[in-house]
Amino acid sequence: MFEGLISFWHSIVHFSTPEVIFYALLSSLVGVVMGALPGLTATMSLALMTTLTIKLPHDQALLILVCTYVGAIYGGSRSAILLNIPGTPASAASCLDGYALARQGLAGRAMGIATSGSVLGTLIGMFFLAGFTPVLGNMALKFGAYEFFWLALFGVIIAGTLTGDDPLKGWIAGVAGLLIAGIGQEPQYAYERFSYGVRDLAGGIQLVPALVGAFGFAELLTAMKERQAPVKISPFDTVIPRLKDVTRYWRTILRSGLIGTGVGIVPGVGEDVAAWSSYAAAKRASKEKELYGKGSIEGLMAAETGDNACVPGAMIPVLTLAIPGSAPAAVLMAAMIIHGVKPGPLIMVESPQFVYDIVAMMLFATIGILIYGLVLTKALVQVLRVPQHFIVPIIFVLCAVGSFAISGRLFDVYVMLAFGLLGFFLRGYGYPMAPLVLGVVLGDLLEKNLRRALLLSDGDLTPFFTRPISAVVAAMIFGTVGWKIWSVTRSHKP
Repeated sequence: MFEGLISFWHSIVHFSTPEVIFYALLSSLVGVVMGALPGLTATMSLALMTTLTIKLPHDQALLILVCTYVGAIYGGSRSAILLNIPGTPASAASCLDGYALARQGLAGRAMGIATSGSVLGTLIGMFFLAGFTPVLGNMALKFGAYEFFWLALFGVIIAGTLTGDDPLKGWIAGVAGLLIAGIGQEPQYAYERFSYGVRDLAGGIQLVPALVGAFGFAELLTAMKERQAPVKISPFDTVIPRLKDVTRYWRTILRSGLIGTGVGIVPGVGEDVAAWSSYAAAKRASKEKELYGKGSIEGLMAAETGDNACVPGAMIPVLTLAIPGSAPAAVLMAAMIIHGVKPGPLIMVESPQFVYDIVAMMLFATIGILIYGLVLTKALVQVLRVPQHFIVPIIFVLCAVGSFAISGRLFDVYVMLAFGLLGFFLRGYGYPMAPLVLGVVLGDLLEKNLRRALLLSDGDLTPFFTRPISAVVAAMIFGTVGWKIWSVTRSHKP
C-alpha cells in the first residue's frame, strides 16, 4: 500500500511543472466546452485531441487526453441542466432532475450538485483504479492466449448486449468491427485480405481515422440532421455547492461511485449505462421517490457521481487487459498504443509507474473541473449560445486535418469519411457504434491470440473449454447470449 502511495506521489511531483499544469487546465477546459455543446461527445473530443497530440511526448499527450475525457463527461451536465439537452449521452440521466431544478429557479444549485457529484465520483473511481489495477494486473499475468481470445470476444458481446435497444443489432455491429479489423495483411504470412486490389487497404485500416469518422464526422452529420433550436438561458443562482447536499446523501454518493466504477470495468458499456444504473439504484433505495423526475437533488447527485466514476473504472480493463471499458476509453487506448505505451498484463511488470501516472492525471483533471465548475460557470454557459453552423465546419476541418496528420496519407481522410457515413446510416437504423468500434480495437487481439492458441494446442479446441479461467469466460459469453435471446423471444410472445 505504502509503495503505491509513494509511486502516486512521484507521479504528482512529475506532473507538477508549470507547463504540464497549463496543459492539464487547458485540456480540461476544452473537454468541458466540447462536452457542454450538444452533439459533441466525449469520444469525439478524444478522437480529435488524439490527432492534435501526435507530436507531443507520450506523458504530456496522455495527460491532455485524460483531462479532456474527464472534462467532457462533466461538461455534458451543463446543457442537460440548462437546456434539457444532454451534452453527451452520459448526461441523459441528469436531464430528468437537473432541468426540473432549473425550471424551479435552482439552476445554479443544480450545477453545484453536478460539480460535487462529478468530483466525488471521479475520486471514488480513482481510488479503485489505484488499488484494483495492480491486483488485476497480477492476476492477468496468469492469462494465456486462450483466455485473451475469450476476453476479447466477451468485450464485443457484452458491448453489443448492453448498448442500444436490440442486442442482435449490437452483436451485428460488433462482428462488423471484427471483420473490419481483418482488412489488410494477416499477421503470420502477410497474405492480403479484403483489399480487393487496393494498395492502401493492404496496410489495414488505421484505428484513429476510423474512430474520428465513426464518432466525429458521424456526430456532425447527425447534428446537421437535427437542427439546433435557438438557445435561451435563464438567469441562475449561486453555483457554490451546499455542504448539507453532500453530507445528507453520502450513502447515495458512495453507492453511485461503486456502481459507476463497476460498470466502467465491464468492457464496452460506458458512462451512460453507469449514470442510469446509479440513478435507478438511488431511486429504489430513496426515501423520497416521489421527487425523482421533478427536481430531486439525490437523483441528480446519483447520475453525476455514477457517470464520472465510470471514467477511472473504464481505465482498469484498459491498463490490465488491453480491453477498453467504454468507447472513449477505446480511443484513449489507441492513443496509448500510438505513443508507444503497451497496455495489458505486462504493464505492471514493464512500467508499473504508468498506472499511478494515469491516476495523477485524473487528479489534475478533477481539480480542473472543480475550478471551472465553481468559478467559470457563467462564462462557460455562454458557449451554448454559439450557433451550430459555426461549430460544424470547424469540427469537420479538425476531423479531416487530424486524420491526415496521423500518417500523412490522403487515404486516411477517405477512411474517416467512409466511417462517418457508415456510422451515420447505422445509427439511423438503430445500430450502436460502441460495439463496432470495440470490434475494430479488439480484432487484432482476438485474431493473434486465436492463432497463438491453435498453434500451442496443435489445432485442438479442447483447451479453450477445459482451462479454468477460459471455461468461466466462455460460460459467461454463452450464458449472456442465451439469456438475452431467451429474454427477447419471451418478450415477443403474444
